[in-house]
Amino acid sequence: MPPTLRELLTLPAFTGAEVLCGHAGLDQPVTWTHVSEVLDAARFLSGGELLISTGTALAAAPAPEQERYLRSLAEGGAHGLVLELVRDLPDIPPAVLGAARLYHFPLVVFRQEVSFAQLTRAAHARILAPPTRGAEPSLAPLLDALAETGRSVAFLEAQLSPLLALPARPRASLLGTLEALLHTNFNVAESARRLGVRRQTVYYRMEQLRGMLGDFSGHQRQLALHLALELHRSEAGEARTAPAPSAAQPPDR
Repeated sequence: MPPTLRELLTLPAFTGAEVLCGHAGLDQPVTWTHVSEVLDAARFLSGGELLISTGTALAAAPAPEQERYLRSLAEGGAHGLVLELVRDLPDIPPAVLGAARLYHFPLVVFRQEVSFAQLTRAAHARILAPPTRGAEPSLAPLLDALAETGRSVAFLEAQLSPLLALPARPRASLLGTLEALLHTNFNVAESARRLGVRRQTVYYRMEQLRGMLGDFSGHQRQLALHLALELHRSEAGEARTAPAPSAAQPPDR
């Protein structure tokens, strides 16, 4: 989700920015920023842009053209205009301010020189930032459903029985390799790094896994294996934490 103009104005590069009007539009998403000094900038807009300008051309234009400029930005889908009030444009022309208020269009000014390169770089870094990932979706509801319906043992056997029948050492190696492959989308190099083994070892174990489990390239099969590994881990954990029978109690008859 692109950041809003309100969010961009909190960036360090925008320190000193003053919002003159259009506060209601500050929560609109900004899709890009453009430095523009032409009065027909609206024809380049695709929607959601924030324009940044020294206002040189705007200062030289007559009032009707100034008003048309602001109106064209609002109607063209821009989500704000940033003006530097320093040299050619020491103050906002009344026609521009009036049009911005009429269209509830965000008008932002700097009353000192700023680096447009820093503004656009900071804004684009925020716009292009990858979305933050939430917590990994949990398989707990599926595990609970299998247990509650009495299908967990049958499901585990159907997915992993050839591995579970192995002696402890090869069973642990192959289960760990399968888990690493699933979590890395079958990236052999990354799986080897996670397991602390050579890539050739992972290739060898993959052949073993295919021979014992069959083809696991399909998405549904991989999801089932994910679930079976979680189920196996859960049951193994419960077995380790289960209390040992008391020696003081007589055996059941």
